[in-house]
Amino acid sequence: MALHFVTALDELKDSTCQLYSVAGRSIGLIQTDGAVYAVRNVCPHKRAPICRGTFGGTMLPSDPDSFVFGMQEQILRCPWHGWEFDLTTGKTLCGDEHKKLTLYPVTIKENEVYVDL
Repeated sequence: MALHFVTALDELKDSTCQLYSVAGRSIGLIQTDGAVYAVRNVCPHKRAPICRGTFGGTMLPSDPDSFVFGMQEQILRCPWHGWEFDLTTGKTLCGDEHKKLTLYPVTIKENEVYVDL
């Protein structure tokens, strides 16, 4: 376990991906609903800078002629091809179970954010 200090918790903007260099890796931190996620800034589809994409929700499976929006503040969307990824699991919503975000464990101690690489 190699914990690396990244930033103070109060420096994170809610629902925004902020980029940091951690041990030579580009890592995005996203704080939402009281949780902090650490994402390697590489889309597993075509290696785009995933953290420059949009963050929010997505359309969910629903009945014909019905539109259901959900997973608010849980989806990171790639800026190149629009692939969507669930921040809680890293899995894509695009149907390819082999394409998954690299997520790192986050530890918060006394208002300091650490990432375990």
